[in-house]
Amino acid sequence: MSARLMVSDAVWDRIEPLMPADPVRGRRWADHRRVLEAIAWKYRTGSPWRDLPEELGPFQTAHKRLLRWALGGTWQRIFHTVLAAADAEDEISWTVSVDSTVCRAHQHAAGARNGDHGRGEPADHALGRSRGGLSTKVHLASDAQARPLAMVVTAGQAGDAPAFTAVMAAIRVPRLGGGRPRTRPDTVIADRAYSARAIRSRLRERHIRAVVPQPVDQVRHRLRRGSQGGRPPGFDREAYRGRNTVERCIARLKQWRGLAMRSDKLGVVYRAAFHVAAVLIGSAGDLEPAWCSSRPGFAL
Repeated sequence: MSARLMVSDAVWDRIEPLMPADPVRGRRWADHRRVLEAIAWKYRTGSPWRDLPEELGPFQTAHKRLLRWALGGTWQRIFHTVLAAADAEDEISWTVSVDSTVCRAHQHAAGARNGDHGRGEPADHALGRSRGGLSTKVHLASDAQARPLAMVVTAGQAGDAPAFTAVMAAIRVPRLGGGRPRTRPDTVIADRAYSARAIRSRLRERHIRAVVPQPVDQVRHRLRRGSQGGRPPGFDREAYRGRNTVERCIARLKQWRGLAMRSDKLGVVYRAAFHVAAVLIGSAGDLEPAWCSSRPGFAL
């Protein structure tokens, strides 16, 4: 039985120039395309590495490539370069939606040694215990086409608001013509979990429009204080309808079974797998038109 491939010629033509060149010394890299297919197959099916089909090469090669490039930040750089190309073609909408999702962790995800702290590896390996057991929380930001712009992994019990600053800092789209990368969206849409005063102040300082509803307890507290409670923050109910784009983005990424349930011991590798999925989805043009965000309940 042959493996179902997902890196088409058109997708590979866009990704191939972004792959690192062969080292000056030592052995040459194994075929990048076959390794990418192997990584995509593993996370799309959620299978163990040792079950990799023979036509995709040794599983050790794909696993080591994923790990080495994850620790070195290569997958993140490729992801940012794909975003830069999309931004150069005016494909990115800078109305950004932010949300998070909890991913259950397989028992194989536990057991990483305390010394396994590579570049960007969290001290807790982004593993924690929430109500559902051992899990990881993935915080995302997406544009109006459900295109992922930034991804941050934390322990499953972590709150949404404390991770907001890290998510916004992860939005970094380089400019192909040179200059500073774009890091500031025009509008940020989020649910009530992000209604903290510090978040609103931070967005106001950066001249970013916030579309975030207030929780009932905050409204009651403000009314109870009377004139000292200040005016209510502005809220565009029509613009808030576009928040479903981040939920669609999450749903599309979690169609990959290896992302919906984590089996990686290192958080930096698990985040790199999200980068790989985002690169392939974005390069294939598997995105929703912007008008979908204004129609709640619409699905392609």
